Amino acid sequence: MAKHGKKYAEALKQVDGTKTYSPQEAIGLAKKTAYTKFDETVELHLRMGIDPQDATQQVRGVALLPHGLGKKVRVLVFAQGEAARAAETAGADSVGGDDMVKKIEDGWLEFDTAIATPDMMGKVGKLGKILGRKGLMPNPKSGTVVAANDIPRAIEEARQGRVEFKLDRQAIIHVVLGKVSFEEDKLLANLTAVMEAVVKARPSGAKGQYVRTASLTTAMGPGIRLDLKPALSLTSG
Repeated sequence: MAKHGKKYAEALKQVDGTKTYSPQEAIGLAKKTAYTKFDETVELHLRMGIDPQDATQQVRGVALLPHGLGKKVRVLVFAQGEAARAAETAGADSVGGDDMVKKIEDGWLEFDTAIATPDMMGKVGKLGKILGRKGLMPNPKSGTVVAANDIPRAIEEARQGRVEFKLDRQAIIHVVLGKVSFEEDKLLANLTAVMEAVVKARPSGAKGQYVRTASLTTAMGPGIRLDLKPALSLTSG
């Protein structure tokens, strides 16, 4: 088990482990307990009350963060012909077909999100083991396999702060909400967008309590438990 230092211990003292916090309180506390010199990410962790081994209970979706992620998102588009030209015009950082597949097979991974046109998926499928492990594989369900005329929109969404979420093997969902430097109301708006998307993504096979626990944390800080009722009631109106 990792051993934490004095600064973490001091931050931990500010969090009451016996209580749950409203979303607003948790965000304020997360900012207060961030102790590193760099701008830490703020993360949401949801423990779900569903079976990750059951195909009817899979949770996967996309949330558009209204205030972004606080970093430049590097977009790769797998496309050819007119679609490739549309991607370049729309400002994709990298565009290619067979050449890009080969480049990634050789170890290149200088991008944060990948988009592909349907006709490219036969070739991109060969990269499943490489991109799948890193959560970078284009997928129709996550909106990253799009028609040529949808490429500009997909690139714009990726730039704005499009985050994908899915259930892991431990029945947990992990999502980045932004940076510690964000104003509290902006982090709350991003949290609201994620909670709305997760609630909307509830699978038909889910029984009983859908979300069991929720917590906020910074990259290096202690976990802060959220009061589930107000967290699940968040809405952008």
